[in-house]
Amino acid sequence: MQKKQFQQNMKDKVRVFEDGGIRLLKRGQKGVVHAIFSRFGLVLVLLLLQAFALFSLLQWFGELLPHYFGGTLLVTAAMMVYLLNQDMDNSVRITWLVVTALMPVLGVPLFWYTKSDVGHNALKRRLLDLEGQTRAQLPQNEQTVELLQEQAPEAMPLARYLRGKGGGFPVYADTVATYFNGGEAMFDEMLRQLETAKKYIFLEYFIVDEGLMWGRILEVLARKAAQGVDVRVMYDGTCEFSTLPRDYPSRLEALGIQCKVFSPVTPFVSTHYNYRDHRKILVIDGQVGFTGGVNLADEYINHIEKYGRWKDSALMLEGEGVHSMTALFLQMWSILCQPEFEQFLSDPIPAAANAKGFVVPYGDCPLDGERVGEMVYMDMLNRARKYVHIITPYLILDGELETALRFAAERGVDVHLILPGKPDKWFVYALAKTHYKALISSGVKISEWQPGFTHAKIVIADGVEAVAGTINLDYRSLYHHFENAVWMRGTDCIANMEADFQDTLTRCRRVERTKESIWQGKKLLHLAGILLKFIAPLV
Repeated sequence: MQKKQFQQNMKDKVRVFEDGGIRLLKRGQKGVVHAIFSRFGLVLVLLLLQAFALFSLLQWFGELLPHYFGGTLLVTAAMMVYLLNQDMDNSVRITWLVVTALMPVLGVPLFWYTKSDVGHNALKRRLLDLEGQTRAQLPQNEQTVELLQEQAPEAMPLARYLRGKGGGFPVYADTVATYFNGGEAMFDEMLRQLETAKKYIFLEYFIVDEGLMWGRILEVLARKAAQGVDVRVMYDGTCEFSTLPRDYPSRLEALGIQCKVFSPVTPFVSTHYNYRDHRKILVIDGQVGFTGGVNLADEYINHIEKYGRWKDSALMLEGEGVHSMTALFLQMWSILCQPEFEQFLSDPIPAAANAKGFVVPYGDCPLDGERVGEMVYMDMLNRARKYVHIITPYLILDGELETALRFAAERGVDVHLILPGKPDKWFVYALAKTHYKALISSGVKISEWQPGFTHAKIVIADGVEAVAGTINLDYRSLYHHFENAVWMRGTDCIANMEADFQDTLTRCRRVERTKESIWQGKKLLHLAGILLKFIAPLV
């Protein structure tokens, strides 16, 4: 009865579907016309004008280039000496060496512009300040540390890292972790948990798109907001390019839902495009939290098909570990406002019944100088004794991570990666395949999921340790995005994760070391991989 009354009251703001979902009215038409006359069209036109002006300037100076040839050689040589003495990943170093050597006029200014990180100094200071405030709100239970030391001493260094330089994230023992082997199962449980909200609902997602999934969720959010629940939604600014109109926050606010856009798209070239909010977090009353690869769009629950069957994964936490997920959301939400850590993190969370093992929910920030996501993966690879099983959508590795994968296999560890059989981006697919031969030569097993696209991000080691979250095995995730994940040790759901890996493997094609098996006769794809290899860190 209450639900029908809510729908009647909101009929002037939303369209109510038979399935119970809602869609905001006055949504602009998608397609060419919408792209031209929307903010996307304006941004694209202005960016093209800037590019045209830059190349016109270079052409005008082109006549003088012979006079500056000696100077260019000196600048290029100086840049090479400088880059060789910088503390950076070798793959990134090689990329900039090639770019500055081949295109010094464009490459050198581009390097210094990127290095200066114009526009993000204030954001960096703010986030580091928020990280410091978060640490004070996430105390470590010393009894839990002692228990971890007693039961899994080999995992203690990783726990210390995550608590220290890794961001201040404590390890929890009284938390139940539930694994979902696809978006469909997670969606059903998410709707059920949303209905239980009494105090607040926080959502932070990389992609939000109108359709069945978001419509059903939005219906619950609007109804809960009408009941007085504090509902907040945050999504990445790239949604303005592809899925949502620019005024979507005001439309949600008309329903009583607070909304923020992280780093909205602007019509000027800026380094801010490098840093995207790739996190996926849902927190309900501080007691239940969801994360994983699943965004809020219909392809993630296979309601529509984009790249064949969509394979994904998700995780639900219940208990004390949700504290850290709440803190991660509040960090991003508070960038432009007064932080509210104490208000939402001071209440104790009852320990979950039948909780086993340990969990550490953690985040990765591209501005704090720590590659937390990569460090966790490498630590697991280095400590593994039996196997490391991985599902990831992308594979664009730096030298350190590739070495860790190969060395683990060369030590006799069963390292097995499952990647998509049908990619969502052909150039990323091409770059992934450039790693296949070297990895397979060291004994790493690679399989491609034939029904479609794998978007899951899971790592399982020796059946006792695992990670599930948003972090891919590529430069974007490991260096440039805001990410989050959960490290687990001894939780019941690890067995379910391994079972999901083995079930996924039954529908995979095993890739052999031969060129025919890797590239499958796709010569243009092979050529693209070769040509793109030297700029892989920029992709």
